[in-house]
Amino acid sequence: MTTSALHELLRQAAPLAADMSISDVADRLLTAEQRAFLSLPVVDAQRRPLGLVSRYTLQDIFMQRFGRDLWGRRPVRDVMNATPLLVSIDWSLEQAAQQVTAQLKYPITEDFILVDGEGAYLGLGTVLDLLKAMEARIDQRNRVLRKALVDLKESQAQLVQSEKMASLGQMVAGVAHELNTPLGYVRNNIELIREQLLPLLQLAETQGQLVDCLNDPGAGQARLGEALALAEQALGEAPLEQLLGDLDQLFGDTAYGLGQIGELVGGLKDFARLDRAKSEEVDLNECVKSALLIARNSIKDKAEIVRQLGELPRVACAPSQINQVLLNLFTNAAQAMERFGHIHVKTWADEAAVFISVQDNGKGMPADVMARIFDPFFTTKPPGQGTGLGLSISYKIIQDHGGSIRVASEPGRGTRFLIRLPRVQASELKRSA
Repeated sequence: MTTSALHELLRQAAPLAADMSISDVADRLLTAEQRAFLSLPVVDAQRRPLGLVSRYTLQDIFMQRFGRDLWGRRPVRDVMNATPLLVSIDWSLEQAAQQVTAQLKYPITEDFILVDGEGAYLGLGTVLDLLKAMEARIDQRNRVLRKALVDLKESQAQLVQSEKMASLGQMVAGVAHELNTPLGYVRNNIELIREQLLPLLQLAETQGQLVDCLNDPGAGQARLGEALALAEQALGEAPLEQLLGDLDQLFGDTAYGLGQIGELVGGLKDFARLDRAKSEEVDLNECVKSALLIARNSIKDKAEIVRQLGELPRVACAPSQINQVLLNLFTNAAQAMERFGHIHVKTWADEAAVFISVQDNGKGMPADVMARIFDPFFTTKPPGQGTGLGLSISYKIIQDHGGSIRVASEPGRGTRFLIRLPRVQASELKRSA
């Protein structure tokens, strides 16, 4: 803060000499120039403050019987407050407020004296003006803080969106890889079906030509014999029983491949759907299955999934957000594997809450890393391979659902995350993104 703030509070009030009579001081206080002050300063010859005399003190004196006669001619030094509130003009507004409030007595009967760097009298300041200035300063800071909060929330939203886009890229890559296998043999089956259908089409064509000859009265024996020979040849090249068996198998395999594609597309749709409402009743086992389907490509070469999914009640949640949390935990577990391992996913419920446990037998974490695992931007991954926001966002999502997420880990043995979500939400869910 600059000293100009206290300069704006400075009010000029002519100081009193210590030997000025009390009656003269009382008359001075009644003038229009002094109406704004609760007190007047008393200074020495070097303009150093000696004290303050207040209206309250003089009023108390003159209210006494014969008070003016007894005290009127006495010097003001006899009734002044010799320990007035002194504030340096060089202080900040906050320092002045701290000094005044620390020494202020109630009811407020005096002003405070403003002095220069050498302690000489400059003028008076009123407590009301100081409080108004502090209120204005606080309002200004509140405006700055509110703007900073808005900027922070915008930055947080951008970071959350960035993390979501990174997760989306990971999902798209995994799903694309998973789609390639069924797409590949569906494509191959279609080529085989086309090859298998060619003899049947040839047979249909030659039989059609034979029928035309039989229906044509002008067809000679030679033409009829040629059409019959071609039909018999086509029939020999198209063994119907074998072809029908092969086609039935090809159609079955194709239908299975299309079913796998449909399952992946449906899982992706369920995983990434926009919530139609802030919350809906969901079976969290479905969220687990959906997230495991999307994460399958990231997990399959690193760990075996062991599922132990109990019967769960439907709970109110934002399913796409829960899916995001689970995908993060599953992919982190896979990345923690130094050799092929196991990821144990377990769900259960009690009377108050639903629980999801994700446990791996990967490399684990030391205590100092585990203590910071939910901190924003904290990551143990190499630069460019992680934002450090995944677990932080997951923590916020679960917290906004009224739940908790805890972690236990031991180097060399693995890590376990435990999610707890209440069966009944205490209040309306907040959106974390």
